[in-house]
Amino acid sequence: MSQTRVINGPHIRTENSTRKVMMNVAISLIPALLGAIYYFGIRAFYLAGLSVSVCVVTEYLWQKITKKQVTASDFSAVVTGLLLVFNMPVTVPVWVLVAADVFSIIFVKQMFGGIGNNFVNPALMGRLLVMVVWPASVMQYVVPQTLQTDAISAATVLGTVKGGAEAGYSYMQMFLGEMPGAMGETSKLLLLIGFGYMCYKGIVNMEGTFTYIATVVVLTFVFGPDGLFTGDILMNLFGGGLIMGGCYMLTDYAFLSRRGRLLYAFTAGVITAGIRIWSNYPEGICFGILTANCLAGVLSMLYRKHVYGTKRK
Repeated sequence: MSQTRVINGPHIRTENSTRKVMMNVAISLIPALLGAIYYFGIRAFYLAGLSVSVCVVTEYLWQKITKKQVTASDFSAVVTGLLLVFNMPVTVPVWVLVAADVFSIIFVKQMFGGIGNNFVNPALMGRLLVMVVWPASVMQYVVPQTLQTDAISAATVLGTVKGGAEAGYSYMQMFLGEMPGAMGETSKLLLLIGFGYMCYKGIVNMEGTFTYIATVVVLTFVFGPDGLFTGDILMNLFGGGLIMGGCYMLTDYAFLSRRGRLLYAFTAGVITAGIRIWSNYPEGICFGILTANCLAGVLSMLYRKHVYGTKRK
């Protein structure tokens, strides 16, 4: 009698790998990078190249020093570098950007075990570090060079409106990217093109992104500045970094269930909207998503699928 060899599971096969997924994410960010160069000049290209290089080299050196498997070529450090520089104004000092890159890779990503083990988004934590330690470095936004001949400092659209003044930019200008802001967040059109590419490749969760953005838009409309149902929907949608936050910064891979992902996205949206509505800070993307990252373990306990064969407690 012939013996049958039994191979342990799992038996599901997929063509996707970490390197392939991260490479596609990096490709999807190219339109926003080109937009940053167009609106803010060649310095945006230099800063992006520097940020990516520092992240990749830092990850390589850390893994070599700690004698871990070198994964610096899996494009995850490239994505971190791009997302981090996209969250910075074009006026950010080089040394501040480098410090944020090193902090994101070593203290947020590698010290927790590398990709898939870090409990918060490394790029957002790098942005938060700069906001806390060197706040002036990320508050000096400039008007795009397509609108001015010289670099003119200006507040973001949400910051201007929060201060009680008129936005000064049309909804179309906000959508296209002709407004002050971080390098990668201004052009919603280019971000959505990149997001569409990720959806085509099947590497992003559309429901989570839609839930997050819809939650922020609905809540900021209901609890408007002049009473209930007086919020400006398009202003909150296009005036800040909501599109980039929902399409690229909201990570929901920790949840296997569909309802768990939606709960996570909804929680991040509630926190983001709450900060926009009731705090002095005009944005809230960074704090909302990072707080939801930290609450992921608690949220997973609130919705846990029943294991068949066991009794419910």
